[in-house]
Amino acid sequence: MNPNEALHAMRDAVALWSVGDVTAADVVRHACDLLVAGHDGPALRMLAAVSLRHADDEMPDVLEAALADVRLPYYERGSRAGQEAALRALAARVVAETMSPSSLTAWAHSKIGHDRLPLAERLVQLDDVYDCVEYSVTTDEDVDAEVVAEARRIMQSTSR
Repeated sequence: MNPNEALHAMRDAVALWSVGDVTAADVVRHACDLLVAGHDGPALRMLAAVSLRHADDEMPDVLEAALADVRLPYYERGSRAGQEAALRALAARVVAETMSPSSLTAWAHSKIGHDRLPLAERLVQLDDVYDCVEYSVTTDEDVDAEVVAEARRIMQSTSR
């Protein structure tokens, strides 16, 4: 993995950890990948040395400093900023065609819900549209296309 890919993977893992979709052990593994890819820093080394067995307890104590070592943002668990970052990470997967559009809307609906995060609201609504496709002239493919367009909009809403 090249240094830039490792950095982006860590950024996404931390965002997804902040919303409970990635484990602390996964974040530790990404810290190891960063070191192997050539990134370094004292806190990053400490994070990579965290025991996977005890990652839930130990990882949060060093995460913020490790992210500072590589100039990545830190998100508090359950924070709005973390939700937005996780949403952008998953939107990128839809655009890259490594995640289905309906999976993104289902995630947004279950993880965020209605009227909680403006950036996700259209996706949450589109999840409801998927549920009604059989009763309308709209097809799954029509909704998929709208989700992909919305994913692109989300990715461009702010710089990462």
